[in-house]
Amino acid sequence: MTRGAPTSLVRRAALRLQEGPLHTHDLAREVFGLSGYPGAAASAVFHLLGSDSRFQVDRTGTWSLDPDRHPLGTPLRDLSFAVVDVETTGGGRGVGHRIIEFAVVEVRGGEIVDEYQTLVNPGRSIPFGVVSLTGIHDGMVSGAPHFEHVADEIQSRLDGRVFVAHNVAFDWRFVSMELIGALGDAPDVPRLCTVRMARRLVRGLRRRNLDELSRHYGVKIHARHRAHGDALATARILLRLLDEAAGEGLDDLESLMGYLARRRRPRPDPNQTVLALEVDP
Repeated sequence: MTRGAPTSLVRRAALRLQEGPLHTHDLAREVFGLSGYPGAAASAVFHLLGSDSRFQVDRTGTWSLDPDRHPLGTPLRDLSFAVVDVETTGGGRGVGHRIIEFAVVEVRGGEIVDEYQTLVNPGRSIPFGVVSLTGIHDGMVSGAPHFEHVADEIQSRLDGRVFVAHNVAFDWRFVSMELIGALGDAPDVPRLCTVRMARRLVRGLRRRNLDELSRHYGVKIHARHRAHGDALATARILLRLLDEAAGEGLDDLESLMGYLARRRRPRPDPNQTVLALEVDP
């Protein structure tokens, strides 16, 4: 594949298939520029398009676009990402734990464009283990705003953006529940996990935690286990992961999400496709 191509391979494949179905061999030649061993060409096509539900392939190895799906989304470089980190009193939101610090770093157009951070008064004591980990103690948050006082600001910084976090389920659960409690609703936004991105896009690492990825990419964390320090490091890692995604031919959110999740429906046997390639005139 050609890394860093101005138009991604997925986008080029979709544009070509809008003209009509195409056999794997022809798709590999016209879009990928591959004309060698048919099995390798088929493998390359399946690697790029096989996990993207917008693309369909039949038993003869002919690809087409799913007519019920929009094939081309907004390029990743044109999206805004709200990279979030929260520190909490611990545990899950459902057992009374609360946010004690919130930070969001906005990424757009391949760079960091805005930042926001605040301590939050949780209305309860902070456990000793959390104090030891974060350095945030009751005295620091006693004069901080309660979440409802900053909820409008936080909502405005998330709305219309892709919500990103390292272990996104944890941060989204706390933020969405706090927003629902304060405002009655949370924004309906896509969510992207940098842990999952790293698992699929960064090979050869034993772990994908924030410390390991920071070392891998040479990103300095200026305040570990503080919301702003971790969010800023995650934003810088996201930029590198988006470069990795571009290298895989992924340039819009739907193709990236499909690649991360893998196709859930049954997939054709690649061996059948290879066989079809070998007998195709």
